[in-house]
This record gives sequence, structure tokens and C-alpha cells, in this order.
Amino acid sequence: MRKTKCIIVHLIGKRRSLAFGSIAAIFHHLTPEDVGCTYNYLRRAGLSGGGTVVTKRAIIQQTTLLTAPRGGSDSVDDRMD
Repeated sequence: MRKTKCIIVHLIGKRRSLAFGSIAAIFHHLTPEDVGCTYNYLRRAGLSGGGTVVTKRAIIQQTTLLTAPRGGSDSVDDRMD
């Protein structure tokens, strides 16, 4: 099982959720006004430990994206309870 960092941005006013692979990707697709903070603020906010940042316009969470191994193996060892 591969674990990949994923940042979820829930846009409060637009009722929309987007997933990104990096903080830079967030600001490539959205403006600081959309998110309610700047790139530097979010970079220093402490998302790395699975933290959450709440602004007036968005809720930003870092989580782990779990993927199946290549080859379609049906190993039960990696399943979550």
C-alpha cells in the first residue's frame, strides 16, 4: 500500500471540495481570496502533522491518500478496520 500526502480544500461559500497534491498546487488553481489566506501563511500553518487550517472562506486539511499496490493484489494485510 502506498501512502501519498493529499490536501483537501473545502470551499465554504461555494460548497465545493477539491483535493491537491501540494500547497503550491492549491494556489495554481485558486487565488488567495478564494482560500482566505496566502501561500506563505498556509506553508507555515502546520498542516504536515495532519492539521487543519480554518479561514473565513475555506477549511484546509492534510490527510493521507491510500492507494492499492500496482498489479491488483488483493492483500488483506493492508485493509483498514
